[in-house]
Amino acid sequence: MDNKARLAALLGALCTLGPLSIDAYLPAFPEMAREFGTGEPQVQLSLTTFIIGLSAGQLLAGPLSDSWGRRRPLLVGLGAYVVVSLVCAAAPGALAFSGLRLLQGLGVAAGFVVAAAIARDRFEGLAMARFMSLMMMVNGMGPVLAPVLGGQLLRFTSWRGVFVVLALLALVLLVLLALNLPETLPPERRRPADLLLTLRVFGGLLADRKFVGYVLTGSLALGSLFAYVAGASFVLQGVFGLSAQQFSYVFAANSVAVFLAGVLNTRLTGRVMPRPLLKAGLSAAVVGGVGLVVGALLGGGLATFLPPLFVLTIGVGLLMPNASTLAMSRHPEAAGSASAVLGVFTFLVGGLMAPLVGAGGSGSLLPMVTVMGSAAVLAGVLFAVLTRGDAGITREDEVPAAV
Repeated sequence: MDNKARLAALLGALCTLGPLSIDAYLPAFPEMAREFGTGEPQVQLSLTTFIIGLSAGQLLAGPLSDSWGRRRPLLVGLGAYVVVSLVCAAAPGALAFSGLRLLQGLGVAAGFVVAAAIARDRFEGLAMARFMSLMMMVNGMGPVLAPVLGGQLLRFTSWRGVFVVLALLALVLLVLLALNLPETLPPERRRPADLLLTLRVFGGLLADRKFVGYVLTGSLALGSLFAYVAGASFVLQGVFGLSAQQFSYVFAANSVAVFLAGVLNTRLTGRVMPRPLLKAGLSAAVVGGVGLVVGALLGGGLATFLPPLFVLTIGVGLLMPNASTLAMSRHPEAAGSASAVLGVFTFLVGGLMAPLVGAGGSGSLLPMVTVMGSAAVLAGVLFAVLTRGDAGITREDEVPAAV
């Protein structure tokens, strides 16, 4: 394995910790509601608090990684994640668990910031697009493996055991990263840790219409999948009558689309520019989202639910690395802060999806697919309005950054 592939594997594995933290305990939602003696929305709240913590943590970790380098914020955050995950396993009730999930999200946040920032440190243009695609291929295995891991673990332990396993996995990853991850931001390229300067940097990013357009496009498209994540266990088990293990298999089979999209994107990048690839993925996501709503209105079962879901998922998997690449390429001078804004919008939008799905109730398929379809369509509208006139990355941007 060459250095580029090894780095992509490390950063991709780092990014899987977030999906693992979200997906691994999903099959246990009904069990947790019974154990805590509470309703389904209270259990779903733990998804929202985790994502809020993940978002807030990125606002802190992004500027810190621009000031201190990439390694230190990452290793401190992962260490905190290990400790909080063990405490989550001992949570006495739904409210305490949701609060701990907020802290767990804060701990893992640096991983998302550092992964994208290192990609921007090391590569430019099409080279960055290829690297991001490789990283997303590894990252895509998180949603594939997480529900299967959670479903199988629940055969031998409770949901509490799932969080012990997450802590152990994070500990292994922490050791590997400490030994193998290089520092990619030399001292001469670092920004001073100044609050006013940080606020000005964030203000400049948010004033860039096209940057915001790419960020919102990716955030809303991925938000459609967060809506699925929030409602899938109740819909697949409650509406369609699947067991926890059957749910994990169906969830994983559909999540393979993310990995397949990463493979496809890797092969096409360079032959096709990132912006056209983003358009293709966005078109598939919109078609899949609308198809889900139409299928639910017609009263279809799994046969009309799974195909459009697969189309939407593979579309999101194709557009996400390209949306991230196009956004990050606009601000190489503030890669950590730009990565933080990208992550914050992504996960805040995702965090809003859980209560929206929960508010519609769990006895019907329609609330979940309505949120999914609406998010995909809105992503298409904002892409067309906010990024118009942008050529994106061209073949002239082929040269890799100096290392």
